[in-house]
Amino acid sequence: MDLNALRVFERVAATGSFTVTAHHFHRAVSSISRQIAALEESLGQQLLYRHTRAVTLTEAGERYYQDVREILEQLDLATEALMAPGSEPSGLLRLNAPVAFGQRQILPILHHFQRRYPAIKVELMLTDQLTDPVREGLDITFRVGELADTTLVARRLAPMNYVVAAAPAYLQRAGTPLTPADLSEHNCLLYQGEMGRQRWYFHHPEQPSLTCKVDGSLYSNDAESLVRAALMGQGLVMFPTWLIADELAAQALLPVLEQWRGEVAPGRRDIHVLYAQRRLHTRKVSAFLDHLFEVVGPVPPWDSWCERLLPGDNA
Repeated sequence: MDLNALRVFERVAATGSFTVTAHHFHRAVSSISRQIAALEESLGQQLLYRHTRAVTLTEAGERYYQDVREILEQLDLATEALMAPGSEPSGLLRLNAPVAFGQRQILPILHHFQRRYPAIKVELMLTDQLTDPVREGLDITFRVGELADTTLVARRLAPMNYVVAAAPAYLQRAGTPLTPADLSEHNCLLYQGEMGRQRWYFHHPEQPSLTCKVDGSLYSNDAESLVRAALMGQGLVMFPTWLIADELAAQALLPVLEQWRGEVAPGRRDIHVLYAQRRLHTRKVSAFLDHLFEVVGPVPPWDSWCERLLPGDNA
C-alpha cells in the first residue's frame, strides 16, 4: 500500500476538495486525481463521489477514512518519538481560531512561541465558521463563547469579560449612560452574526439582571468594523476585553456602566482550547499548550490593566 496515497486520500476526505489538497502537497490537481483513482482501483472500492463543486465520501470511503486517519496519526507520533527523542519540538502545528481573536491575541502569542521554538512551523486557519478539528486535521482549536458537545479535550483558557465603551467624542456629545436602561437613548452599534443580532444582558450583584433592548445606526458581522466606527465617535459597543483592550488602555474608548457585568448571552461565556488527547503526546502540541497557559496565566494580559473595571470573579 502506497503511504503517500493514503495521505493524499486523508486530505481529500478532510477538505472535500482536490484543489485544496493539491495546494497542500504543492502538486497538480490532475496528479492528485490520478493517485486517488489508483488507490480506489487497488482497493476495488469507490471511496469518493466526484461532484462539480465538491467531493464527498462514499459509505465505504467514510469507514476507510476513519481508519486511515487514526493510522496516520499513530504513525506520525511513533516517527516523531523515534527520530528525535531528546530534541527540541519541531514540525508543523495546525491551529484554528475565530478571526478577530486570532488576529488580536493568538498572533502575538505565536510570535513569541516561534522565537522560543524556531523549528516549529505554524499553519493558522482563521474563520468564524465552526470547524471540525478532527476532519480538518487540526492540532489545536480555539472556541470563543458557547462550547458544543465534543469528544475532544476542552480546557478553559479564560473568561469572556465584556465592556460597554465609546469614544470620548461620542460621550461628550451624547452623554454617559448611568444605568443599562439609559442605553435606549443611545446609539448602540451591534454585532450581527450567525446567531442573529447581538442582544445585551447586564448583571449586578445588588440588582436584578436585565435584558436591554438596544438599537443603533450600524449593524455588522465584522467586529473590527464596529470597533472602528466606535473609535470615530459613532456610538457605543459591547465587546470582550480581548478585542478592545488596546483601545481601552489608550483611552481611545472609555468604559461605561462599570458596576454592571455585561454579556451577549443569558449565561457566562468562556474561551476554550480544544485538542485530541492523543495529540498531547507530540512535543509541538504540549510545548504550545504550556507556552499558551504560561502567557495567559490566571489573569489574561488583555484583562490585567482593567481588573478594577470587571465586576465579579475573574476566575
